[in-house]
Amino acid sequence: MSRKLQRTEVCADCSAPDPGWSSINRGVLICDECCSVHRSLGRHISIVKHLRHSGWPPTLLQMVQTLASNGANSIWEHSLLDPAQVQSGRRKPNPQDKVHPTKSEFIRAKYQMLAFVHKLPCRDDDGVTTKDLSKQLHSSVRTGSLETCLRLLSLGAQANFFHPEKGNTPLHMAAKAGQILQAELLVVYGADPGAPDINGRTPMDSARQAGHVDLAERLVECQYELTDRLAFYLCGRRPDHKNGHYIIPQMADRARPKCPTQSLDLSELAKAAKKKLQALNNRLFEELAMDVYDEVDRRENDAVWLTTQNHSTLVTERSAVPFLPVNPEYSATRNQGRQKLARFNAREFATLIIDILSDAKRRQQGKGLSFPTADPLDPGIDDDMHDYDTVASDEDTDSELTTQNNNNTQRSNRAKSMDSSDLSDGPITLQEYLEVKKALASSEAKVQQLLKVNNNLSEELRRLQKEVRKGGTGGPASYGGHHVSGSTEMGRYMVSKPEKHGSGTDSDYDNTQSYDPSQSMGRSSEEEGRGESEEGGEAGEPDPTLPCTEDVILKTEQVTKNIQELLRAAQEFKHDSFVPCSEKIHSAVTEMASLFPKRPALDAVHCSLRLLASSASRLQVECRKAVPSEPGAPAVDYQLLTQQVIQCAYDIAKAAKQLVTITTREKKQ
Repeated sequence: MSRKLQRTEVCADCSAPDPGWSSINRGVLICDECCSVHRSLGRHISIVKHLRHSGWPPTLLQMVQTLASNGANSIWEHSLLDPAQVQSGRRKPNPQDKVHPTKSEFIRAKYQMLAFVHKLPCRDDDGVTTKDLSKQLHSSVRTGSLETCLRLLSLGAQANFFHPEKGNTPLHMAAKAGQILQAELLVVYGADPGAPDINGRTPMDSARQAGHVDLAERLVECQYELTDRLAFYLCGRRPDHKNGHYIIPQMADRARPKCPTQSLDLSELAKAAKKKLQALNNRLFEELAMDVYDEVDRRENDAVWLTTQNHSTLVTERSAVPFLPVNPEYSATRNQGRQKLARFNAREFATLIIDILSDAKRRQQGKGLSFPTADPLDPGIDDDMHDYDTVASDEDTDSELTTQNNNNTQRSNRAKSMDSSDLSDGPITLQEYLEVKKALASSEAKVQQLLKVNNNLSEELRRLQKEVRKGGTGGPASYGGHHVSGSTEMGRYMVSKPEKHGSGTDSDYDNTQSYDPSQSMGRSSEEEGRGESEEGGEAGEPDPTLPCTEDVILKTEQVTKNIQELLRAAQEFKHDSFVPCSEKIHSAVTEMASLFPKRPALDAVHCSLRLLASSASRLQVECRKAVPSEPGAPAVDYQLLTQQVIQCAYDIAKAAKQLVTITTREKKQ
């Protein structure tokens, strides 16, 4: 379904006339140039759809139109409406302004940082404020005031809030009141159409009992949005949900122009991959299905994008999105897997979709598995749960790594850094993808366990420093991962790992690279621990060439402090601070390394110093890429650059930790 735009409509971000796109979860209309920025942010920030060329459920389109017409944009630009902001120099971009950096920086501040949203006067630690907002949302959805509910959601109200007195959720209330547009908004923000109330009734049941048949049918469609969208992508048909909830496309559907699939991939590798997919637990399977859903959305929007752009313009700031943008709410492992989906060719991707649809049907019929609506804003997912299987044993990891290393050796001629060239230089098979997923899942689980042991390197260093000053005899706790900034979000970033570094030094947690002893440290974290213990045991006496433990700790604290400054700059998108921060880190690393002999007796010290120096040098190289390039040069991919910078910082902190641990242990012998 499409609609005819009114002449008075303008882009919510730059006021350009005749906007062709919409941001569904923000309730605004946007132009092509601003849409290119929205798409680069990812669906967790902005869910975009073309107003004329995309398929629309009628009530969803009506919901967006109602919000746009009733001032939803003022929610996201609240503080800009204050006259004092004009005096501060903060202004909204004009249509003539450049996309980069003017429009892009404004859009990121507006939607990603929520810089202009009305701030609550206070937010209680016990969550009372959020609870009050959610109760207001629970009451407001009975009315037709969409903008009020969107404002509450923007302030932190929970779409899946279960009212303790009423015994149901906001979606139950909207369904009972027949407010179909409110239901659409709640589902966009992650409300579960299948959530039971205190009596076991779902919102669909509430709508039917109240006589709102159309609303009940729409909620059923929302419940199966994920599988419906996958099926429609391949064969252009959706189930009616009266005679069944699933359509499994067959080979006869291959002629659909939108997905030029000549035949399914029926190779032995594809069959083996299908078995691996069936063996995934429900959580991993749901994550894979949601990631494929997002990739379908990206490919469909790409097709619309290519159709609607002015190809006579040779140089344009509008850019496509070559792979799924990073979602910081997901683990680094999952983000890497999501980006690799762009490398599937049409046949492989169709095979994966059909396997997912078939297994979804099997799981629901056999185990009662129900899918979420594939909305990344869903707050119902427990952030504390691991993104990947946490029960994999070390033996499983080792065997899986052996298989993966063999596969990587065969593919080494096309292994590049994770950028657009890596995603376009050739397809990746489903078998390879699932093997990488499983191997990295085990590694991710080990990293998460290590993160629980010590949550912050600075705290551990302070403890060690106090212990040394007191002359204590207890050894330091062993840890292999940490949060440099102490925040959950940066903790997720700290385990990110691109496929290939510019340097030969590999991280212990990188299971996607080929093993090369001549270019890497060549030992896992467990082997490092054993090696250090053996060396220490053989020595029997402290190594007199090692520096004072307190000096090492002081230098490490300086390194950590500078890393924290760099990570804050990354969080705040201050890319111009990357170079000075990297220089401070390099200087602190040089001072720390100067404490140690040039040829240390312990091999573990030599390896740690080598990792420390190479990572600091690599960090400088990466940070220099943030410097504005000459006119005509390719634009900098700041998302990828930030990932690389964070990984370098992690390697530096890891090497510093190793040196502190070794020095403390040796001096206490």
